[in-house]
Amino acid sequence: MPSNTATSAPPAPPAPLRAQPKSPTDLFVSFTLLALQGFGGVLAVVQRELVDKKRWMTSEEFVEDWAVAQIMPGPNVVNLSVMIGDRYFGLRGALAALAGMLTFPLLGVLALALVYAQFADNPAVAGALRGMGAVAAGLIAATGLRLMRAVRHHVLGIALCVLLGALCFAAIALLHWPLFYILLVLGGAACVLTYRKLPV
Repeated sequence: MPSNTATSAPPAPPAPLRAQPKSPTDLFVSFTLLALQGFGGVLAVVQRELVDKKRWMTSEEFVEDWAVAQIMPGPNVVNLSVMIGDRYFGLRGALAALAGMLTFPLLGVLALALVYAQFADNPAVAGALRGMGAVAAGLIAATGLRLMRAVRHHVLGIALCVLLGALCFAAIALLHWPLFYILLVLGGAACVLTYRKLPV
């Protein structure tokens, strides 16, 4: 006679532990290395290291945290480093990440400023700096395109996200509007629309 007792499903395997910094010292060293790699802009390096290599964040989390860092006063990447450090180790982590992002780059910038003062009028130096500017623009554009993958599952939908991005680009690059007003209007509209579409 067959048993009516339902067979219990096997327990689900435990979720893998998320990668995270081991200590404030790990944060300091990691952000120091990030900052020293960031010639022409740290954003591209930070996204690759934190999301792709260290896996401390997902692409979606990076986009969300970057949006918050963007609207806070101060350099965006520095804001992001403080947020990540605070998330894992509180005030100690925030200070460690901040020190890593600023200490050695500051010393390097001071040294380069002394050298640049001696060779600023050299045409070769001016040409090299113009070339670095083009590379920096390419790095930022490439990072933006890679981060587009993170909005595929956004509640607003890919079409509306692209429209908001295009409006932001037009306001900055073509109309030269102040960033504060763009963040206030477009950023505020995006926040309201997203909040209204979030499931209750």
